[in-house]
Amino acid sequence: MTDDGIVDVTVEGARKADAGRGRARISDSVQSELGVLSGDAVIIEGSRLTVAKVWPSDEDGQFVRVDADTRKSAGVNIGDTVKLRSGSVNDAKQITLQPASEHANETASEEALREQLRDDLVRQGKQIRAEGYGPYVVTDTDPGGSVKITGSTVVRLNPALASVEESATQTADDSGSSADTATTYEDIGGLDDELNLVREMIELPLSEPELFTRLGIDPPKGVLLYGPPGTGKTLIARAVANEVDAYFDTISGPEIVSKYKGESEERLRQAFEEASREAPAILFIDEIDSIAGARDEDADMENRVVAQLLTLLDGLEATDEVIVIGATNRVDDIDEAIRRGGRFDREIEIGVPDVTGREEILEVHTRNMPLADDIDLPTIADRTHGFVGADIASLCREAGMAALRRGGHDAAELTVTYADFETAMTGVDPSGMREYVAEQPETTFADVGGLDATKNRLTEAVEWPLSYGPLFEEAGADPPSGVLLHGPPGTGKTLLAEGIAGESGVNFVRVNGPEILDKYVGESEQAIRELFERARQAAPAIVFLDEIDAIASSRGQGNEVSERVVSQLLTEMDRAAGHPKLVVLAATNRKEGIDPALLRPGRLEQHIEVPNPDQEARREILEVHTEGAPLGEDVDLETLAASTAGYSGADIEALAREASMRAIRTVATDIDPEEVANHTGEVVITATDFEQARQTLDERT
Repeated sequence: MTDDGIVDVTVEGARKADAGRGRARISDSVQSELGVLSGDAVIIEGSRLTVAKVWPSDEDGQFVRVDADTRKSAGVNIGDTVKLRSGSVNDAKQITLQPASEHANETASEEALREQLRDDLVRQGKQIRAEGYGPYVVTDTDPGGSVKITGSTVVRLNPALASVEESATQTADDSGSSADTATTYEDIGGLDDELNLVREMIELPLSEPELFTRLGIDPPKGVLLYGPPGTGKTLIARAVANEVDAYFDTISGPEIVSKYKGESEERLRQAFEEASREAPAILFIDEIDSIAGARDEDADMENRVVAQLLTLLDGLEATDEVIVIGATNRVDDIDEAIRRGGRFDREIEIGVPDVTGREEILEVHTRNMPLADDIDLPTIADRTHGFVGADIASLCREAGMAALRRGGHDAAELTVTYADFETAMTGVDPSGMREYVAEQPETTFADVGGLDATKNRLTEAVEWPLSYGPLFEEAGADPPSGVLLHGPPGTGKTLLAEGIAGESGVNFVRVNGPEILDKYVGESEQAIRELFERARQAAPAIVFLDEIDAIASSRGQGNEVSERVVSQLLTEMDRAAGHPKLVVLAATNRKEGIDPALLRPGRLEQHIEVPNPDQEARREILEVHTEGAPLGEDVDLETLAASTAGYSGADIEALAREASMRAIRTVATDIDPEEVANHTGEVVITATDFEQARQTLDERT
């Protein structure tokens, strides 16, 4: 702390829930240096002065966490150093607000604005947000300096656009300046690491290009963002453009394409020329794969567009202050020349968020929602495996609609409950794994009768590496890279796989071997590549390959397609072995037919036999499949278990189902469908039903 009571701190991004609330989170040590308490005013001095309300932080260090509006008011970016000092505030008699964006509501009620902003700390030149109305700039206060909005403050709304810069220097006029403040860093959840990488490549070259000149290096020209649809690629580009106050232009790849020769290239040239004129600028090319695909001899127009894009990227000079951001969900289809250094200098994966990321995204989309007390965001985050940001936004919107349908149109009474989110979940599918069956099974080992030894081995091989990774690191041991379940048909291999996924609470990606096969050359191999790529994005995950013998039969038998598929599978298995949160689980009843290379250590190295159940296991399976059933007094499950020697788990399930059908048939044949509600209590499954069912099954086999 300096002698004049000023503390130098680094600016950090606000927490998602603090966006638009004018809070300055500082550590206890900084609060002590300043002599302030939570709720007090603190003056932030960057290139401009602004005021914020002190809020506690559970972190320690010389920093201040403020939202995008406060950063803009102070004229600073994340990573900048600002000066903090304690401040005093007077109650505001009157303040004047002007819209900071064309999207702000110019007809907002002045009384409603006062209630929204009550207890907020403001000063001339500060940008603020009122829920439901948009961003505004404080262009005048009475008295001057830092003031607090109270219930008696007169709020005046001037409909002319204004900017922070003009208001802070008292030069605002009626023409104003439109600022695009729609997206900020606080609007992006679950992508902090990726956002830091993008900022490093974009923010510094645009805001401080002299640093690169001093180092004698060229600033980066482009960044390629790739990942599944809806993960936030466009959102990141817009947020960075807003934070550095740069010109931002979006090019949609398909819109560039024209049937007239030379027109596609002309549209690209115009976009780059406009960006150069408006520098500093960010040029965002969405769906870049549609105009920058791999070149070949038969695609004249596509080749010309790629060549034009290469020329434009090479023509960007360091002094142009133009950064190009490309976005795609098909990065492997982009021409290799586009992806080299000097063009797109860095490729950043924007993947499917993990549970922590999903909770952050939920915080972003529910921060203005009237949530009921039974809402627990961590629980919802835990149940949304495979959901990307766009899916979670849809989920929150659907939950709000469910609340609206349930609660009518009385806004004061509306709250969003956990039941509303339950309703919404039935209508929103996770797009992160849409091509494949991605789920978090509700099946647990309690639903699998018997097989205790098999369950224990499976837990150690699959669940422990996912849950106890640090223990493996401490022991210097690598967890098993893959597990093969083998045994006769119907013994419960698939059920065990679902059970271990339910026990471990991770994504479960189930693919049947025959579904991978395709008659076209290369399609089967591509399907395997995409399967493992999506599984890596949705990790922690279990990839379950059922009937693996269909795609991994022994090579050297003259089947060229099978050999290519096995080779691709071996490659992906080797890559999966290095991922700590990805486990490959396979099942077959023809272990001898699988290529030996797949069964060696480092691939499917653990082989767990799932045999037909013994008598004790058969009794447990019978208990599972007759739970809640109206069994007659003459039914003895122990006796039934003894009489079903050689039965698999699937056979026992079929036995219970057949016995139930016989009991239903006994009642249904004597009544009309209209009378069924009066006779439900008459259904009883007897020992005779089980015996006749057993005889029927024996005849079928």
